[in-house]
Amino acid sequence: MEGEGMKRLGVVLLVAASSVVLVACRSGKGVGTNSGSSKTELTGNNSGSKYQSLIKDGHYQVSKSSGVDQSQTSNTFNLQGFQHGLQNISKKEFSPDKYVFQEGQYISTSTTYNWLGRKSKDNPEGLNPSQPKKKVVPEYLQQVDEQDYLEPEGGKMKLKGMTIGIGLNSVYYYTKEKYGAQYSKHLDDADIEQNGKEIANKILARMRANKDTKNIPIVIALYKAAPEDSLVGGNFIAYSVNKDGAKEVSSWNKVDEKNYVLPASDGEKLPNDNDAAAFNEFKNKAQSYFPNLSGVTAQAHYTDGSLSGMTINVTTQFYSYTEINSFTQYLQTAAQKYLPTGAPIEIQVGSTNGMQSYLYRSTNDKKFSSHIFTNY
Repeated sequence: MEGEGMKRLGVVLLVAASSVVLVACRSGKGVGTNSGSSKTELTGNNSGSKYQSLIKDGHYQVSKSSGVDQSQTSNTFNLQGFQHGLQNISKKEFSPDKYVFQEGQYISTSTTYNWLGRKSKDNPEGLNPSQPKKKVVPEYLQQVDEQDYLEPEGGKMKLKGMTIGIGLNSVYYYTKEKYGAQYSKHLDDADIEQNGKEIANKILARMRANKDTKNIPIVIALYKAAPEDSLVGGNFIAYSVNKDGAKEVSSWNKVDEKNYVLPASDGEKLPNDNDAAAFNEFKNKAQSYFPNLSGVTAQAHYTDGSLSGMTINVTTQFYSYTEINSFTQYLQTAAQKYLPTGAPIEIQVGSTNGMQSYLYRSTNDKKFSSHIFTNY
């Protein structure tokens, strides 16, 4: 539910396409080769800001490494921010007007696990450093995510570009003995970035060793994950665009992103104090309507020092349909009056029983739209 406010996706339009040759086989290293023909379709029409996705034989193409990311982090905000933000970076090089999105098909599950492991005699492909005895050597690499971008060519869908996200730990969690107490070590920002860039060069060289990815543009982005107990996800710090078969990254583009929790903690300053004040006004109005609200919190995302998105969560007790209906109308008026403009904002109202209502305003909209969830 984004871009078009409260219009829920009710029907997926299937646009027929030609029979194409798709990735069907994997080598031992997890890098695929093309074989066989299949019926493919696309998920509706692109909107200029959203990718169409490929459907093969009536099935969505899940990532070859699906499930690996979930096992590497207990912070779901990291996982969501990593995947969503990675696609936003992809749009800088692979326009949704031209390219079709497909989940990663060239880095297999086993390869991903090997890369995320420590380098050792048994795992020479490991991208985390080897572990000497009686010394704590942090693991920097946390996640690897691949996104493929296709174009029609000669009646077939061809791989024309790829984005690889590299998720990096900001805190290294470890135990000194099996089943022992957990310890943590905060990692220096400069070390995180340096290790991320070294890992990026190794991954790029490995991808260039495969004939299918030898010459395509490959975007590589570095993501600094938030600590496990953080109420917001991490942020991207840099990305590179590697063309003409380059086997080594020649330059990096800096990414200025930061996430904040509202209400802000004591002493924490947002890039724009007016945004925090506006949220507090909205929060106070919401709590004055239902004084026994369980909580009103927000995640604020900033890009280049400006608010680029806000998600507000209003947690209620269980209220009747008529109460939620009235409350949602009240929130709609308060949000319109107090919350910042110029950035997409969504408000989720729910209790332990689930979502009760939803409000949304896109960047260019002047008014909030709303929807009340109900059952028949």
